[in-house]
Amino acid sequence: MSTEGRFKVNTAENQYEYHVGEHMAFLEYIKEPNKIFFVHTEAPEELQGTDAAAKLVESALQHAKDNNLAVVPSCTYVANYINKHPEWYSVLSEGYQM
Repeated sequence: MSTEGRFKVNTAENQYEYHVGEHMAFLEYIKEPNKIFFVHTEAPEELQGTDAAAKLVESALQHAKDNNLAVVPSCTYVANYINKHPEWYSVLSEGYQM
């Protein structure tokens, strides 16, 4: 399955979404004025192993950076992603270390 998908910010549901065909991976967040907490990432079985969740997290991190939001990776998937991609350390909330 191709993981070329469409990234969407769903503010009504407080989640980022990555749509691939009829399937959707999502990342739930809690937003404060200058900070965003990434709390839960989930991908359906059909998308597991396709890098859809990684593309979702990368897009969400870029969205946070573009909007000057400090990221708190409360979700283990997001924390692991940032650990593997230290170029994202710069978006972490002050005092937060990986």
